[in-house]
Amino acid sequence: MTDTELRKRMKDSPAQTRRDIFDEYCNYVYAIVINKLRTCGSREDIEECVSDVFADFFRSTDRLSFTGEDVKSFIGMVAKRRAIDAYRKLIRNIGTTVSIDDEDTPEICSDENIEHHAEQSERNALLLKKVRELGEPDSTIIILQYYYNRSSSEIGKAISMTAAAVQKRSVRARSKLRSMLTEVGVSL
Repeated sequence: MTDTELRKRMKDSPAQTRRDIFDEYCNYVYAIVINKLRTCGSREDIEECVSDVFADFFRSTDRLSFTGEDVKSFIGMVAKRRAIDAYRKLIRNIGTTVSIDDEDTPEICSDENIEHHAEQSERNALLLKKVRELGEPDSTIIILQYYYNRSSSEIGKAISMTAAAVQKRSVRARSKLRSMLTEVGVSL
């Protein structure tokens, strides 16, 4: 639709023309707005911005000439500019950031023992590394058994072994794993 067609339709039936334009370009405008506001805006913010785009567009059609441009490119430009303005406003309202180097910043109290979590994380990483060093099918058996809580029969079906064979391999793998961990000074 060109500028001339829009003006003619607006004179004949302004309400119907507005509905038609909204129906035709709503998804297009929504895509532009959501692309800009998805990281900082809520659904209401996005919908409000889309409404503002159409309000701006309909206000400007009376005053401006598109100079040969079609309606889609003009409404896209309006949507982009309105979305950028909304983005700036939302970012400004998010709040202030506080530097952790600031001496006036209060400490955040927590019941978590960070050192304990770090040690536990390192121990788990080492344990997983040693489990992988067991080789196949032992590492798969241990991982399925202890990480995924699978029964011997389920593991057997998955790796084409009998449940009894899986149990024997598991016992041997745990014994081997225990000695590997003892060598590096880790006890479970």
